[in-house]
Parts: sequence; C-alpha cells; structure tokens
Amino acid sequence: MVAALLTQGTPGRSQWASIRRSLTGWRFVGPFLALFALVFLAPIGYSIYLSLYRTQLIGGTRFVGADNYIEALQDAQFWSAFGRVALFLAVQVPIMLFLALLLAFAIDSGRLYGTSFFRMTVFLPYAVPAVVASLMWGFMYGTQFGLIGNLDKALGITLPDPLSPHLILAAIGNITTWEYVGYNMLILYSALQVVNPSLYEAAHIDGAGQLRIIWAIKLPAVRGALLIATIFSIIGSFQLFNEPSILKGLAPNSITTNFTPNLYAYNLSFGGQQFNYSATIAIVMGVITMAIAYLVQLRGMRKEI
Repeated sequence: MVAALLTQGTPGRSQWASIRRSLTGWRFVGPFLALFALVFLAPIGYSIYLSLYRTQLIGGTRFVGADNYIEALQDAQFWSAFGRVALFLAVQVPIMLFLALLLAFAIDSGRLYGTSFFRMTVFLPYAVPAVVASLMWGFMYGTQFGLIGNLDKALGITLPDPLSPHLILAAIGNITTWEYVGYNMLILYSALQVVNPSLYEAAHIDGAGQLRIIWAIKLPAVRGALLIATIFSIIGSFQLFNEPSILKGLAPNSITTNFTPNLYAYNLSFGGQQFNYSATIAIVMGVITMAIAYLVQLRGMRKEI
C-alpha cells in the first residue's frame, strides 16, 4: 500500500521527460519574453501609472484617477493635433499606396529595363533616416537659401513657399511619401511573386489584356499585403513626429507645439514638465490608433472573405 502511494506521488519517467521538454521550450522563449516585458510592457505600465497622478506646486503628486483622461478628451489642442494627422492620413496614405501599387505592377510586368536597379533605387529612400530626410527636404524647401529660393532667383518668379502654414502639411506629406513609397512597393511586389505564372498564361490564352489581368489576378493577390501596408501606414501617420520636429526650426510660424499629438506630448513633457498629462495624451492616442487600425483590419478581412 505504502509503496503504491509513493509510486503514485512520484512523477514517472514519461512525466519527467514532459517536464524537461516544457522547460526547454521556456528556455528558448524566456529571453524574448524578458526583453518584451522590459522594453514594451514595462513602459506602457509605467505610462498608465503616471497618467493616474498629477503633480502640482502646492500639494505635490497626488492620485487623480481618470481626471487626466477627462481633461485630455476635452483638450482642444489635442483634438486640433488629432484632426491634423487625420487629414494627413486621409490624403497622404492613399496617394502613397497608389504610387507603391503602380510601381509594384510596373516592376512585376517585366517590361522595365534594369528591373533590379529600378527596384533598389525606389527602395533606397527608406534607408535614409527620417531626420536626415527632413533636413534634406527642409533645405530644398527654403525660399532664402534652398532649391525654391534658387529657382525664384533664376527664373525671376515667386514660387509658393512649401514651409508656409497653408502648405506645410503637404510638404511633410511629400517627405513621408518619398521615404516610404519604396518600402510599401516592396511589400506589394513580394506578394506578386507568389502568383502562379500559369494563371497569367491562362489569362493570355483567353485573350485577357493587361488591365484585365491586373484587375482579376494581381489585385486579389496583393489584397492581403495592401491591408498590411495600410495598417502600417495608419500607425505611422498617427505617430508623426520626426518630420515636423525637424522642420519646426525652419518654419516656427507654421509648426506649433501641438502640431501632432506626439509633438504635443513631447512638448508637454520636456517643455512644460507635465509628465503625467503627457503620459495621458500618449495613452489616449495609442488607444485611438489601436482601435482605428483594428477596425481597418476587420473591414479588410471581411472583404477577403
């Protein structure tokens, strides 16, 4: 009896083997989970913690609960910044993805000479850091010292100032399009490479032209990749920071401290020492971005089905 109980209470050889296999798996994923918790979960948790407090000159730091979030939802400066990036997204993202799609179709057609060189040339701007790209384009936009100014002097005319308040958002859109159209082109072009060539042959035999092939074969093939590129572009648009931050020194009257939500949160934190409210703005913007990206994903998946 005792021997039987001891036998039942002691793991068998197969159970020890299963435990060892489980521990082996955790040893493989453990470093990733630790790094993920350190660089992703911990900052989010700390930001949420900061957003629940408020630091005042009189009374010090105290717990305020959801007061910071209520204030953020009623903040006109925040919603002005949000509306600006929403307009940026609605105009710039469709143009960028349309150009990326055209380039992907052109390269995939096989009718271009030097396809590899052309593909690398279009993708190359993505390798340029956003700060460098903003400085470079900012210099070209200058009416006193840059390309626009030189053209004004050479032609004896006055071109529109890209850094003016009415054109600054379009100027930033041009920079981001130049930076990321090659990246999105590569995503779409990669999706086209998995299409079975026999589909094109069958379409040619049936007398289908290039436009019909694009509509019936290529567009359905890149629909999933186009959805991914759209979600990435939405997230990137709401995170707009580098370009306006760099151009602010060249166009201080056009780019305000709340030009974008991220720039607003940055200036609140490092300029106004309002760390708690800055964390609140970041959390609210993150939730909005996540919700919109998720809705776009759901809509795209329904179309695929």
